[in-house]
Amino acid sequence: MNTISLRLPDSLYARLRELATRESVSIDQFITLALAEKLSALMTEEYLSERAKRGDRKKFERALHRVADIEPEERDRL
Repeated sequence: MNTISLRLPDSLYARLRELATRESVSIDQFITLALAEKLSALMTEEYLSERAKRGDRKKFERALHRVADIEPEERDRL
């Protein structure tokens, strides 16, 4: 495990302390979880972007044409 020194504006630190208290976690744990969420979001975006590059419009349209042209069930309607 590594340690970092972090400088935060007073207003941000106060809000951080408040939210960590509300969530019943330490400030360190709150920051760790927030960082993990951000990293996960960025990595997911990167993954989806790479997957999209492999997409093929013609293959998609061929697959779509195989789907039956029927009305969706009531529970599937938007």
